[in-house]
Amino acid sequence: MKYLITCLSIVFTVYISLSQKTESEINSLRKEHLIELQNPEAEVLNEEEIAHFKGLDYYDFNPSFQLIANFKKSKGKKFEMPTSTERKPIYRRYGYVYFEIANQKCTLEVYQNMALKKDKEFKNYLFIPFRDKTSTITTYGGGRFLDAKKVKGKTMLLDFNLAYNPYCAYSYRYSCPIPPVENTLGVEIEAGEKVPVGH
Repeated sequence: MKYLITCLSIVFTVYISLSQKTESEINSLRKEHLIELQNPEAEVLNEEEIAHFKGLDYYDFNPSFQLIANFKKSKGKKFEMPTSTERKPIYRRYGYVYFEIANQKCTLEVYQNMALKKDKEFKNYLFIPFRDKTSTITTYGGGRFLDAKKVKGKTMLLDFNLAYNPYCAYSYRYSCPIPPVENTLGVEIEAGEKVPVGH
């Protein structure tokens, strides 16, 4: 399946945004993401996809979705993460984050990619794929992603304003992780990236 591209490459563009950002900084990151998608030299989308690309859509910045979640380190066994193709990258659960949205208690599992763990630059990178009640309605049905990094304490910053779509939302050529059922939230996360314009 030579034509398939791993969605892993997206972390190289968003990893830098793991600290809490202001509205202006987040808007700048969104503009950079749009420029990247429309740039043929970036090779995220091919020429045909760029020609049919109509743009990105986001929820307005909402500081109430910048959360300090309780974090519990709890490493699980290595497992094959399901993807949109037959590819099965190896992950393990690294821990849990606990937080409240709309007075509802929520839990998400935090994962570590075993391939990235071997890369010195990304050895502290963690991954939080999730679905919520906006999925398939205003946000991408395949779920959205949050990036995180290892913490020494018992809290972790979650900024859902930075929730982003996998590249599969823009192109069939990618192979993207599918959020495990454990990471399906029963609340609406009305923050971050929406379904692309025209989808």
